[in-house]
Amino acid sequence: MTVNGVATTDLILASQSPRRKYLLEQAGLTFRVIPSRVDESDRPLATPADYVRRLAEAKAGDVAGSHPDSWVLGADTIVAVDDRLLGKPVSVRDAREMLERLSGKTHQVYTGFCLVQQRRSRCIADTVQTDVVFKTLSAREIDWYIHTGEPFDKAGAYAIQGLGTFLVRRINGSYTNVVGLPVCEVVEILLREGVMGLEVRPGEQHISQEQL
Repeated sequence: MTVNGVATTDLILASQSPRRKYLLEQAGLTFRVIPSRVDESDRPLATPADYVRRLAEAKAGDVAGSHPDSWVLGADTIVAVDDRLLGKPVSVRDAREMLERLSGKTHQVYTGFCLVQQRRSRCIADTVQTDVVFKTLSAREIDWYIHTGEPFDKAGAYAIQGLGTFLVRRINGSYTNVVGLPVCEVVEILLREGVMGLEVRPGEQHISQEQL
């Protein structure tokens, strides 16, 4: 299927994350969403990079088993600060503790991703790291942000693409990686593997005569 000059073969996103879905749509990709059934809590301890990569592999493999002819993309994101892993907060207290821990510090966001095509025995996995610097947060700012409800269902209790943008002073690395998927790295692999292609069709250009 070709949309906006981007041709995509059968691709499945093994995640129910609306952020990953949005990022792939912004890249012009067409795909199906089939969430994996992997239990994220039942994973052995490892380095942050290994942890998210292994979980991404498990998610992609779970869905690929039922769709061997499709390319399946799995991903997982986690935040690490002071040698501690921060997942998604499960309560107001949990969210507050996470934000207090991140306040005024540099932390790392790791996203592991895996692309699997079972019929061709293809499995490509990697992890991308981004350093994020938080401003020093006041108790009032933390309470207000938690009250918005945004911290929940977010690794590290914040969303850089949402209201949480005011918490971040600067980043070093991929912005989309912090949102939930390193789009540049994923698209490079999709192009290399022939999962997607870029097409220019006569008569469909969006450039005016003045711009030529």
